[in-house]
Amino acid sequence: MNFLKSGPELKMPELKVPTFLVDLYWDLRERHLLPLVALAIVAIVAVPFLLSGGSKEEPAAPATSLGAAPSPESDGSKLTVVEAKPGLRDYRKRLRDDKPTDPFVQRYTSPMLAGTKLGNGEESSTSTSTTSTSTSTSTSTTVTKASGNGKTTEATTEGSGASPGHLTIYVPAIDVKIVRTSTTAGGGKDRGEPEVRHRVIPPKALPGEKTQVVTYMGINPTTKAPYFLISDAVDSVFGEAKCLSGTSVCQLIEVEPGMPMTYVYGPDSVRYKITVLKVEPVVAGHT
Repeated sequence: MNFLKSGPELKMPELKVPTFLVDLYWDLRERHLLPLVALAIVAIVAVPFLLSGGSKEEPAAPATSLGAAPSPESDGSKLTVVEAKPGLRDYRKRLRDDKPTDPFVQRYTSPMLAGTKLGNGEESSTSTSTTSTSTSTSTSTTVTKASGNGKTTEATTEGSGASPGHLTIYVPAIDVKIVRTSTTAGGGKDRGEPEVRHRVIPPKALPGEKTQVVTYMGINPTTKAPYFLISDAVDSVFGEAKCLSGTSVCQLIEVEPGMPMTYVYGPDSVRYKITVLKVEPVVAGHT
């Protein structure tokens, strides 16, 4: 007896439900809305049939007496209301198809405006005008440095980016008033006329190179008060000053502007009264 040989097995193709349908199904199920959706589908299908068969006139209902009581409702027509308790789905189910992104990675770039056209058809010259503006604009940079002796160097660069600048050197100059008083042979005082010198630049011996009573050395960068180096030939100093160097004999002092200082100098005990009037920076040169 011959048996029929079976053919090759036929495999049914695997059907994959779209993701949004699965999400919609689980949302409706968790919110207990599946019966309402099913009822809505049945109503949509049944409405055309009901409308097509409802053209016949129905007989009028018999009139009832006014005193007649309505018939009681049957037990099957009761409506039960159930409290809905919708909940939130697990975020892992909602976000399973999304891919995380790095917030610190630039995802968007600025638009390229070069070659674009305006409303009247003319090409935009944004890049050209920007280049010409940056080329014609001049810059100025100033760097100021102060050294220990009060000398200030200010570097000023002007012009475009490729043009070289120049260095302007500033030094602290003082206006000083000097009064010389000597003792005569008869024991009297010979007071000379006050001498005012303007813009004395450090280092400078006062009142002069031949008679170096004190030497102006510069200013303190913090207090802006001038320094004076006292000569060894000075026997006594009168006035209010701050001693910066020296133990038994002060050699370097700091004097406030407007404070007079009297120095007794040399074997003849000549008195020199030196008063700093003001301190101002002056240009010493350019490089």
